Amino acid sequence: MLISIDSIKIKRRVRKEPDDLEALMESMKRYGLLNPITISSRNILIAGERRLESAKRLGWKSIDAVVLSDTDPISELEMEIEENTQRSNFKEQDLLEGYKRLERMRNPNIFVRIWRALVAFFKGLFAK
Repeated sequence: MLISIDSIKIKRRVRKEPDDLEALMESMKRYGLLNPITISSRNILIAGERRLESAKRLGWKSIDAVVLSDTDPISELEMEIEENTQRSNFKEQDLLEGYKRLERMRNPNIFVRIWRALVAFFKGLFAK
């Protein structure tokens, strides 16, 4: 659900400072918001402070949010802590392999480029 950023209330948070936001802001500029923030039915932020702050700094007026009903301050704090502790960082080898795959896709070898050109050519011939 799209929510006006100005309507979201931020209460006392566990994380004191949203760490470096530059990379997140670049990602949001490039791909948009990949995961919505989470708020209560009273528009109190539960999870996604860094995403919300990045959206503000980017000048967004609204943000996609999951709105949870029937929350109380205890469950809201539990969810905030849970969201920030249950993330699993990439293993170095997995991340390296992902970047290698991305590089191969962006810069395929000569045989892949020839194959793609042939496929495109024949698709063009038969598409008419």
